Amino acid sequence: MFVDTAKVFIQAGTGGNGCVSFRREIYVDKGGPDGGNGGKGGNVIFEATENLNTLIDFRFKPELKAEHGQNGSKSKRQGKSGDDYIVKVPMGTLVKKDGVVIADLTHNGEQVIIAKGGDGGFGNAHFKSSVRQTPRIAEMGEPGDTFEAALELKLLADVGLVGFPNAGKSTFLSVVSNARPEIADYAFTTLTPNLGVADIDDSSLLIADIPGLIEGASEGKGLGDAFLRHVERTAVLLHLIDAYSNDIAGDYKTIRNELEQYSEELISRPEIIALTKSEGLDDDIVAMQKDELQKAAPESQIFAISSTAHTGLKEVLRALRTAVKDVREAEIVNTDEDEDSGLAMITLSSEQIAESWVVTKDEETGVFIVTGDKIEKFARRTNFDGFENVNRLRDIMKKMGITHELTRRGATGDSTIRIGDDEFSYLEQ
Repeated sequence: MFVDTAKVFIQAGTGGNGCVSFRREIYVDKGGPDGGNGGKGGNVIFEATENLNTLIDFRFKPELKAEHGQNGSKSKRQGKSGDDYIVKVPMGTLVKKDGVVIADLTHNGEQVIIAKGGDGGFGNAHFKSSVRQTPRIAEMGEPGDTFEAALELKLLADVGLVGFPNAGKSTFLSVVSNARPEIADYAFTTLTPNLGVADIDDSSLLIADIPGLIEGASEGKGLGDAFLRHVERTAVLLHLIDAYSNDIAGDYKTIRNELEQYSEELISRPEIIALTKSEGLDDDIVAMQKDELQKAAPESQIFAISSTAHTGLKEVLRALRTAVKDVREAEIVNTDEDEDSGLAMITLSSEQIAESWVVTKDEETGVFIVTGDKIEKFARRTNFDGFENVNRLRDIMKKMGITHELTRRGATGDSTIRIGDDEFSYLEQ
């Protein structure tokens, strides 16, 4: 069963908690802190593979969870880090979070960390210093990234076959490649995209047969536009048209209009046209049909082919090979030009972004809200049940300049501060 969309719940592992422990040995007085750090939570990693071509597995396993890190323990033992969860997905898989693409896996073996595991908390041994000999502070493990993701598969192919139902796309693919799509003498035989590899001379082409389009497909008629995403990544379109059509130019324009309604980029894709089922027509009729098409598509190459009689196929494949090669070479040149553009861009470093913070005040409740990557990370790792842990967070706020800003904004000793999901008083009460 072919499935090209799915929704999954992704949860990276939570980091293990740090340990509060003091060395206890006979004849050793005041052995000192020896609480170990928690282990890091596992990541959720997607890996593209050429051995899959559907997202069907995610319909039956919609939750992807990595292993949590283990807690630290005495004798400075660090907790074991959680194992990463590696998920195999088809090449061409897009991963979206809140509608934004966060990963696009296009190469076999390519890996992307989709959700990062939380860091483990420090144990009290980490906080020992010359002025703090017996710290009773330990951090909690940080939660891993957790969210719902939308998966979308866009088949990767050199050539995309488009045309009306029963235009001969599946027959063409079955003859020129190793694919074996279902073929019958009625519309909408093909209900799912099919991939095939066509060998031509000393090279090959990966060809995708897309279920037939009809007028209004971009608006959901017929099979709708559900499969048009699979021609978005093809280098060249092969437009197949039944040579027996009574309005061959009209058929061509209808499909072109549906492509344009779906995506303006698709309409500018290089195109080659093939008149199919030409074996039963006189040469003068075939020539007349080609002339009509040439008027509607003056810049396109047009071929008359017969998949059943195996005529005209090599010529079409050679033209496709040349067009695909030109597109791929242009893509490489454009990539190089983008990298060498030399345009200076002023951006904040990742460290500067992490260090930044903002203080706002909820005028209705009087609560002061502090946001910022780094300070929120410290808050997530703070155990608010222990006053020493909260005091450490207050010290961090002071070093970062947040305390000064809170005072300037009118915060007093008993004011409530909120960082993330946690609230505490401005000063220790």
